[in-house]
Amino acid sequence: MELSEKINALKERKNAVILAHYYQRPEIQQAADYVGDSLELSVKAAATDADIIVFCGVHFMAETAKIVNPDKKVLLPEPNAGCSLADSCSGQDFMDFIAAHPDHVVVTYINASAAVKAVSDYVCTSSNAVKVVNSIPKDRPIIFAPDKNLGRYVMAKTNRKLLLWDGSCIVHEAFSADRIIALHKKYPKAEFIAHPEAEPHILKIATFIGSTSQLLAYVKKNPKGTFIVGTEAGILNKMAEAAPEATLLPAPTMASNDCSCSECAFMKMNTLEKLYQCLKDEMPEIHVDPALARKALEPVSRMMQLS
Repeated sequence: MELSEKINALKERKNAVILAHYYQRPEIQQAADYVGDSLELSVKAAATDADIIVFCGVHFMAETAKIVNPDKKVLLPEPNAGCSLADSCSGQDFMDFIAAHPDHVVVTYINASAAVKAVSDYVCTSSNAVKVVNSIPKDRPIIFAPDKNLGRYVMAKTNRKLLLWDGSCIVHEAFSADRIIALHKKYPKAEFIAHPEAEPHILKIATFIGSTSQLLAYVKKNPKGTFIVGTEAGILNKMAEAAPEATLLPAPTMASNDCSCSECAFMKMNTLEKLYQCLKDEMPEIHVDPALARKALEPVSRMMQLS
């Protein structure tokens, strides 16, 4: 049997659901029941009636699925699939940061560990960060963590001053403005669209800024357009499916080699073979301390209600 057929057979026999982020390999996306961004997948995870959730993404995503499904088995095909942004903010360091600013409401981007979520008042995604911040009374000071670039974008959109944690995503900080402009000269009708985790000088030259799902929706509105896409290159797979006549160009990075796209090495650690083995053996399994999970669920639930 083909590997994909074996995966489907195991999935049906074990009542499992496969969730995959847009940044996963194309073959992983094709094997998944649902493909989406962090918010979409969080909603799907919370609503599933499957006994097993296989999360094809990175560790914090699988942790979030476990937080909203404490009684379900959650699996991650590659246990070492981490996140540079989440790793930049440890639970203890963040608690010390909060203790130094005790009067602040804490808003944490979903790209963070369960320990960080557990000491937050709200969790947000790039899709709803502006909405979450706008829901907080204007007289309350706010800590925003861990992504300073998303935080700066939210500050500009809400006209609120945020106390930012000094973290960032290495994938979204790799883009080169000079090379993007040079590519635009080659394709003068192209629109540059970007994720808000990119640096401010990159966002200044973007026609449209949005989460991965919002970027995908933007391309769908102009299915014959030309787009320079400023986020992890895995999203181009779904964009090509949604708009097969569009010209899709990955935004070039500062890398000196010929590679013109920005890819997350952690996301690409998951493979179809690992997905099959994970589902077959029902491991590696994600565990979150129950007390910690209950604390982390509160800010995640607030996000879900606002969304």
